[in-house]
Amino acid sequence: MEVRATGRRLRVQPRKARLVAGEVKGKHAVLAMAELRYHPSKGAHLLRKVLMSAVANAVENEKRDAESLVISRIDIDEGMRMKRIRARAQGRANRILKRTSHITVVLEDGEPFSVKRSNAKPKPRPKFDGLKKKAKKDEAAEPIVAEAHESAEVAEEIPADEATIEETASEEPAADEVPAAEEPAAEEEAPAGDEADEKKEQE
Repeated sequence: MEVRATGRRLRVQPRKARLVAGEVKGKHAVLAMAELRYHPSKGAHLLRKVLMSAVANAVENEKRDAESLVISRIDIDEGMRMKRIRARAQGRANRILKRTSHITVVLEDGEPFSVKRSNAKPKPRPKFDGLKKKAKKDEAAEPIVAEAHESAEVAEEIPADEATIEETASEEPAADEVPAAEEPAAEEEAPAGDEADEKKEQE
């Protein structure tokens, strides 16, 4: 059994309303209302209102299931035309026709609406282990880089002349100092001279 709803003298051109009606004709009413909700044209907004009225009539008056209703027919006829004028040059005027439409939506019973679910398995989420390892390496390298910068700064603070003076002072021994190995050798030479004098006296 058919259920219908009609909207009369709606402020939209019949040509523009028919373009939207062709997109939802033959679809389930629930799906058509969802599509028309986000359609940018004005005709879609008015057609959705008439479609909602037809679904309400079927549910409240005929006790039908809203999910089993299918759009069997959409009739869009031209309504009255409001005549206006637009002022032009030299006292002339142009005619403006503001057109209206009569929209009729007819619903009938069909198969219950259901969303088809695919058997495809969801794709695995990408892993970001490589990025984590790279971040850990960067964190481990940061202290080494910081120490290298600190040593470079300390080396820059010491003047070059002082560093060379300290090196030369450490390399050259003092003039007053006598090597420890030479003192015993001199003491050993002294007894050899005394023995030579004693031999001369005996002769």
